Amino acid sequence: MSDARTLDVEVPEQGGAESMMINMGPQHPSTHGVLRLILQMDGEEITLCEPVIGYLHRGKEKIGEGYSLHKFIPYTDRLDYLAPLANNVAFAYAGEKLTGVECPPRAQAIRVICSELSRISAHLLGLGAYAMDLGAMTVFLWTFRERESIYTMIERICGARFTTSYTRIGGVERDLPEDFWTRLREFVRTFPGRVDEYEAMLTRNKIWVRRTQGVGVITREQCLQFGLTGPILRASGVEYDVRKARPYGGYENYEFEIPIGTEGDCYDRYLVRIEEMRQSNRILEQVIETIPSGPIMNREAEGSLKAVLPEKTKVLTNMEALIHQFMVGTESDVLPVGECLFSAENPKGELGFYLRSKGGDKPDRLRIRGPSFANLQILREIVPGHMVADIMAILGSIDFVMGECDR
Repeated sequence: MSDARTLDVEVPEQGGAESMMINMGPQHPSTHGVLRLILQMDGEEITLCEPVIGYLHRGKEKIGEGYSLHKFIPYTDRLDYLAPLANNVAFAYAGEKLTGVECPPRAQAIRVICSELSRISAHLLGLGAYAMDLGAMTVFLWTFRERESIYTMIERICGARFTTSYTRIGGVERDLPEDFWTRLREFVRTFPGRVDEYEAMLTRNKIWVRRTQGVGVITREQCLQFGLTGPILRASGVEYDVRKARPYGGYENYEFEIPIGTEGDCYDRYLVRIEEMRQSNRILEQVIETIPSGPIMNREAEGSLKAVLPEKTKVLTNMEALIHQFMVGTESDVLPVGECLFSAENPKGELGFYLRSKGGDKPDRLRIRGPSFANLQILREIVPGHMVADIMAILGSIDFVMGECDR
């Protein structure tokens, strides 16, 4: 048993003769690799849980203060690395809010596709890992079957499967190829049936129900007190979704429901994510039918020449366009003086970017509000009173990503 008091973590002594202190993680499959939990046990019961983070810290906010907005976009891939396109979209909107550049309607619709595919993909992995942690290996294999289809589409969008870096200030890198639409239509047609398979395996499964119902209950009041967002908040009965509360990117034009729970336990969090995947599929169907034609980058607005990259074909053939790209990508007065905050509804919750500028080509201050970081706070409140085996269910239901937590 390793020393639980390393890293200067103060844990008060509790319990009687049967009390002991153990480490769970940071190298543990159910803690997603780099989360460490210091557990104090009284026999089989957990009396105290202290989460320890920081094993993956990379200083992204400070890096962002040394790079231009365009150069920082690839770094957003590595936040919630299970939904890189959604991170790209959120940061692009923040940059556009600061620079005053408006995204064209077609590019907004493409960003909605990217965000909803990311939401489905992230929930699929979260569900598969959650089920596998509790012994349901088959579900993990099934969810990866659908994730492979999504990653194939993502590869057609931007040429990469994982590190996408697709959005740009003012739009997106390139338009969607024709064969992408065929793949997307087939996916939205078959995906509801796949979700039915997941539910047939889990929703009324006696083992799954006993392992998740009444476990890890998070009340509405706790969610509001700790700033929890996303599926965790909605599973506790709070009908809040940034796409509805503060619509962006054309979400006000699409019809979809906000699934909410009643108990706030691990089972409700599972049900909310299942229904969110169905609603994302519903949004994708509407985008396919209504996506407008037009440009994918806004290069016409006043001031856009300072913040928006030129067309790549022109960069390769035109000296003025080459100089333009050089000025945008290096030393130039791109950013106006000011500050902005933009929040998007990401798969894990509300992802926010705060940007402050004193002029020049890079932000003076960059602050990232990562939902996984906020959501992990609740562990010390809800884990005590449970058994060690319950921790796997609780962590799986929270569905955090340490790259976003230890940003």
